[in-house]
Parts: sequence; structure tokens; C-alpha cells
Amino acid sequence: MKEILVYSSLIFYFSSFLGYLIEVFWSFLASKKFVNRGFLCGPVIPIYGLGALLILYCLLRYYEDPVVVFVFGIIITSALEYFVSFLLEKIFHNKWWDYSTQKYNINGRICLRNSLAFGVLSLLIIYGITPGYYLLFSLLDFKVWMILAIIFTFIFILDVIYSVIIAYNLRNRIIIVEELKNEKIAMIPVIFEKRLKESIKGFKAFPNRLLKAFPNLDNNVFELMKKYREEAKLKKKELKKKKRI
Repeated sequence: MKEILVYSSLIFYFSSFLGYLIEVFWSFLASKKFVNRGFLCGPVIPIYGLGALLILYCLLRYYEDPVVVFVFGIIITSALEYFVSFLLEKIFHNKWWDYSTQKYNINGRICLRNSLAFGVLSLLIIYGITPGYYLLFSLLDFKVWMILAIIFTFIFILDVIYSVIIAYNLRNRIIIVEELKNEKIAMIPVIFEKRLKESIKGFKAFPNRLLKAFPNLDNNVFELMKKYREEAKLKKKELKKKKRI
């Protein structure tokens, strides 16, 4: 049982890292820029790690039938992506990705193109990546892997806590903006900006990384917030200079 837990956690972290590399690579091809594509600050995307474990434990028994692996790989990974998208939207009050512009999508959460790609990835997991993991785990003693698993888990938990705090900060800003937009003052730009400026004074962390990683978020609103915070910093510096004089 201990070995299963340790090796499963390592497969989760390694697969999350491989998923991160895939996302960064495709993002770089599209924009020619390096972007941390994950929800977390570290170089991992947990949905890939969880997907890899589901594929491994559900489909390894069908090793002799690649068609079954491909088809059920599509179903499992698509269901996982849909569920995670729905959960993140409910918790953080915004869509983190949107495939509405893609053909054959379901509520913008999943699309046929990505699902087919995940089906191919399922084949790679069963016939390529998993045997690679077995070989990797045979290179070191189990105790070494257990220590590494504990270290990775500790770092992962810290990353999750920090990233959730940042994401909730972002969520609160989105709620404030939506509430202000629903008021009649939104019809008057000057008053709207004044109310918005007053509402965001308490926020300290600007989630710049998240906005780059998930461009589907409303960038204009947060650019406005960033401008207000920069203005506030300049005013504080000016006041300090006057006091010194």
C-alpha cells in the first residue's frame, strides 16, 4: 500500500510537470513568448497528473486493445476537463479557459480538437510514458523515491495554498467589478472609475501571472486596477518626499 501511494504521487507530479511542458510549448508556438500556463506558480499542471493516474488505473488493463484505450481515454480526460472547468468557475467566479470559438465544443469547457489530442496522449501514457516510469523507478531505492515524494508533496501543498490565495484575490476583484457594472453608475464612466478605485484600495497582490496564463479573463478591467494602484504608489512616494522636506 505504501509503495502504491508513493509511486502514484510521483506519477502525479511527473505527469503534471510533463503537462506543464506541453502547455508551455504550444503556447510558445502560438505567441512566441514564454508563459507560465499553470494555475499554480510552480511548473506543474495538476489536471494532467490526475488525468494520467485515471488513465493508468482505468485503462492499463486494456493494454492489448489500443482502440479501447483511445476511445475511453477521450471520455475520461474530457469528463475531467469539463468537471475541473465547472468547479473552477463556481469557486473563483470566472471561466479559466473557453473553447467557444472552437468547433464541436460543449459549453466552451471542452472541444473535439482537445479531446482527440487527449486520446492520443492516453495512448502515449499507456504505451510509452508508463513503461518509462517503471524504468525510472527501478533506478533508485524505494526509500529515495519516498523521500522525494514527501518533499514534492510539501512543496506542492505550499504552492496550492499560495496560488489559491492569489486566485481568491482575483475572484474578489471580479465580483466587485460585476457588482459595479450592474449598478446605474456604470453608465457614467467618471463615477464608475471613481467607485472602482475606492473598491480596490485594499487589494495588495495584482494577479499578473494568472492573467497571462489565462488570457480569457477580463484583462481591461485589471489593467485599470493596475493603473490605479500605480497612481496610489506614486502619491505615497510624493507624500513621503514632502514630509522629509
